[in-house]
Amino acid sequence: MTESADFSKPDILCVGSVLWDIIGRSTMEMQRGSDMPGRIMRLPGGVAMNIAMTLARFGMKPAVLSAIGRDPEGDELVTACGHLGLITDYLYRSEDLPTDRYMAVEGANGLIAAIADAHSLEAAGDKILRPLVEGPLGTSAQPFVGPIALDGNLKLALLDDIATHPAFDGADLRVAPASPGKAERLRPFLTHQRGTLYVNLEEAGLLCQDTFTDSETAAHALLSRGAARVLVTDGGQSATEADASGGRTQVPPRVTVARVTGAGDTFMAAHIAAEARGEDRDSALASALHAAATYVSGEPPL
Repeated sequence: MTESADFSKPDILCVGSVLWDIIGRSTMEMQRGSDMPGRIMRLPGGVAMNIAMTLARFGMKPAVLSAIGRDPEGDELVTACGHLGLITDYLYRSEDLPTDRYMAVEGANGLIAAIADAHSLEAAGDKILRPLVEGPLGTSAQPFVGPIALDGNLKLALLDDIATHPAFDGADLRVAPASPGKAERLRPFLTHQRGTLYVNLEEAGLLCQDTFTDSETAAHALLSRGAARVLVTDGGQSATEADASGGRTQVPPRVTVARVTGAGDTFMAAHIAAEARGEDRDSALASALHAAATYVSGEPPL
């Protein structure tokens, strides 16, 4: 675990990737092989990190559980987490694993390409869960009670263990894939009918081994395959939230897209925060769509 001046009790745990995002953005449309002027930025990122940052902006107290190296980049990242209001006391700091990175190129026409290097998180494995399994956050006998946001950068075997481990019996699990390429890692949560899944249309198709043209159809297909509860997004077209008791579909606000990396994480965090405030299901979905639309327009999602 890492040192931190903040020992306040978290009201939500964010488990998964906490890394540096290296994002190149151009205001022009780009294709394969394009060489365009633009801006290159290094920002704190990763699915768990993006969710935690947004939760903090909504007034929650998130703790991040991840693997960060004891290298200069890791020290900078932990400091940045603290400045953003995140609790870092439960991080696994590795002596021999480097801090992970994500690199993406975006044009005016959206995401062109991205590479996620989360090898250190995968190599750390269940070490990042020690505070939840061995204390102080919880144990198998006294599980953590509250929401846990979990991302699919963890290995399939570890996700499968989480889906059945007694240390997670008291948790309200909220689960998202790290990318379409890792969507099938969420299959244990279909098999064990546990957690709320946040996926886009492509990820829903990969989980169901099918192709969908709208979020409502995809949501019902996921439920039929064992999902306990789902939220399926389809860009600017629609989003559907559903479980066995019913569902709702809404259309997001129309905005000019200025960025896309992190939009799904913002949607998930905003939805969790809205439900934590006591909003009903229709209102929580609307709040999440508004926050995501505001984010992609280039403004802070508040």
